Amino acid sequence: MRVTDRNENAGFAPHPLRRALLGELHARPFLPVRTPRVFLHYAFTTDEEAAAADREWFADFCKAYGAAGPNADSRHHVLPFGGGALRWESHAEFTTYTWDGVAQGDEGEGKGKDAPLPFSYEPAGSPFGRDFRAPGPLVVATRLDLVAAEGCPAVTDLFDPTSLVVCEVMSGGLVAATDFRADGHGMTRTLVIDKGATPQSAGAACQRLLEIETYRMLALLGLPEAQRQAPLIRRIETGLTEIASEIRQSSGLAANEALLQRLTQLAADLEANAAASAYRFGASRAYDEIVSQRLVALGEQAVPGYSTWASFLARRLRPAMRTCETTEERQHHLSRKLARAATLLRTRVDVELESQNRNLLETMNKRARQQLRLQQTVEGLSVAAISYYVVGLLGHVIEGAHEAGLEFHAGLVTAATVPFVVAMIWYLVRRIRARHSADD
Repeated sequence: MRVTDRNENAGFAPHPLRRALLGELHARPFLPVRTPRVFLHYAFTTDEEAAAADREWFADFCKAYGAAGPNADSRHHVLPFGGGALRWESHAEFTTYTWDGVAQGDEGEGKGKDAPLPFSYEPAGSPFGRDFRAPGPLVVATRLDLVAAEGCPAVTDLFDPTSLVVCEVMSGGLVAATDFRADGHGMTRTLVIDKGATPQSAGAACQRLLEIETYRMLALLGLPEAQRQAPLIRRIETGLTEIASEIRQSSGLAANEALLQRLTQLAADLEANAAASAYRFGASRAYDEIVSQRLVALGEQAVPGYSTWASFLARRLRPAMRTCETTEERQHHLSRKLARAATLLRTRVDVELESQNRNLLETMNKRARQQLRLQQTVEGLSVAAISYYVVGLLGHVIEGAHEAGLEFHAGLVTAATVPFVVAMIWYLVRRIRARHSADD
């Protein structure tokens, strides 16, 4: 903090996100915990509006207990509550509440033979009662009990043996066990047996185990979407197969245009479905990677006779993730196939249009030639007609001159003017047509 202030005092303008970026690496530290300890962890799906409303509610909740609440831009906050700590975290599409407290009495008590059996009681300090306000639909509800090895019952007495996973973590200092099944309260249960781990190691392991439960559930949200998309993709694939078969037999512009319209509708349906599922599949892929990273960080060591967390999730979670990946791949491959088929049909339609245009141009050329011939015929007739009228006018003039006393033969003179009149009219018509051609 002092470094930031010193830079600001030195005249350096800090980036508006610098403080948030500096704090991101320390946003969710591993808090040391001592045995025995109980963790109650809930995750709720929330959109932007629900997350903002939940932040306001939690701020009021903190004030009611005399503590400061989260800021308007805070993504996490810790409230001392009920002999433990209540952690609130706001993520991109979900919000988590985690309460942890001592299992019995004050911290440090309850070890040994007097320690309570795991999952045998309800923590008195838990805030998750009737007054708790859920910010959205519940997606994760889990309980983790950290107990001492002395006096702990056998894990086979606490979990379903058919899905029980047990392994040593944090260099063998802890043993983690679960069956991933919901109990009578609808919560999955995890038992962590302390064999001498440090509080720091125990806190890191408990937080990672809770994150594995959270992110594996969120990763599985993509499976229902993949199952919903499967029949839609199958319908589009069947439609593409039918259109591809008809393309080989179809001919004519009308038929190809009808096929192209059907193909375009299939492509539009596919793109709409792919856009609707893109975020869900991408989020599931990211959550699955986080689960894998947390498993690696735990440093699992197999316990003879039991499956490890990694092997169990690989056998159960991995097929679900592969289904999501396969569905997304099918969408991408089908989109490319539709694009190729559409390109083929557009090419055929373009060829048909060009053929029609060529035939139309040929027809227009024929009509133009016919018009030219008709124009030439009319032109010849118009020269004869105009010449006839001009010669007739000249004949009246010549007859008038003859009657006025001029000595010449009127008929011969009129006949003599005919060739000159025809030549002059023909020349004028040619000049007019040539001028019009030049203007065009």
